Amino acid sequence: MHIHPLDTEDIGLKTLEKHLIRTETEKELFIGVPREQSPDEGRVSLSPGGVRLLTATGHKVKIQQDAGRDAKFSDQEYREAGAEIVELEKEVFEQAEIVLKVAPLTSEELEWVQKGQTIISALHLGSQNESYFQSMLEKSTTGIAYEYIKGADQEFPLVRMMHEITGSMAVQIAAHYLESKSGKEAGQGIMLGGISGVPPATVAILGAGITAEYAARTALGYGAQVFVMDNDLTALRRLENALDRRIITAVANEQYLRNALKFADVLIGSAFKEGETSSVWITEEMVSTMKEGSVLVDTVIDQGGCIESSRATTHSQPTFLKHGVTHYCVPNIPSKVARTGTYALNNVLVPYVLAIGQNGGIQECLWRNTDLRNGTYTYKGHLTKQSLGKAYGIPVREIEMLIASQI
Repeated sequence: MHIHPLDTEDIGLKTLEKHLIRTETEKELFIGVPREQSPDEGRVSLSPGGVRLLTATGHKVKIQQDAGRDAKFSDQEYREAGAEIVELEKEVFEQAEIVLKVAPLTSEELEWVQKGQTIISALHLGSQNESYFQSMLEKSTTGIAYEYIKGADQEFPLVRMMHEITGSMAVQIAAHYLESKSGKEAGQGIMLGGISGVPPATVAILGAGITAEYAARTALGYGAQVFVMDNDLTALRRLENALDRRIITAVANEQYLRNALKFADVLIGSAFKEGETSSVWITEEMVSTMKEGSVLVDTVIDQGGCIESSRATTHSQPTFLKHGVTHYCVPNIPSKVARTGTYALNNVLVPYVLAIGQNGGIQECLWRNTDLRNGTYTYKGHLTKQSLGKAYGIPVREIEMLIASQI
């Protein structure tokens, strides 16, 4: 992973130049990995291989007992990689300088957070409230969210990895619920790909981002007919080219949306802007026009959802029926493949943690590392994201000025 130093000439902070050049010493970090409290979250932020890389460079890692159980990583594997295994989650928070999580902090975990601690996790904007951020601010926590970590190439590496999994899984899930008997909500009894003499199912996808791309790839692999709708013509062109024009694209205006829904056997909602809550593209009235037994998968429900009839469900109770349409709205779809999801998180997170140590701590690393600086939403008692400040009425300070003023 490349380090991207901020150009001090551009922001008029020349006085920091010598200081930043001088701080090249490495710092040993104490990293904590708790077991996720939600029974529906099976991923863990570090694999044993990731722990081995961190401990080999001198960092200490403390992992809660059974943290990797659902991802099929044993405590013994973590011990052999150099981690210390502890019984209680509270113990993970007590000494760790950096806590790596998958899901956002729970209310109980917020109480255990130490003053000045760094928390790297998902944020799930659609389910947060003002008290969450106020608690982080009161403890001067450095909060870094997966949803905000963005590289100089404008990519969101952690989000992208999860979206690749989500897109592929959304189609597999939809295929299951299209079957005649797939739980309480019986589907149409059709295959996505059809067979000789029988036409394939139609999959309509909202949005043309990474989730949409991998959903489209998977649906095409099944042999389905795929429609993708978005208001970004550049994104639609990119997706058409990436998929050799095997998909049908349309601007996501009301006319095209309504027409697509009348024919769709599967609707996959993946429309949202990175770092923001999603907006409703499909009204409940539009959902009511879909065929009975069709399937709806809202993959952005953790950001608020892009379909009005959606409401968050769980892996234990993943679906509900509304207007004859099976709704699947589980916020953490990648947790269904916990081992794959863990490897994906680990591969992106470990280089960032190593960079924090190589740069002498979180403050120096935030100054030098564009990705993590973009990912920071709270720092030294201040909120640093304008969108969050506007949503919750909390004052905002620019992260660059906060780092500069406290060196």
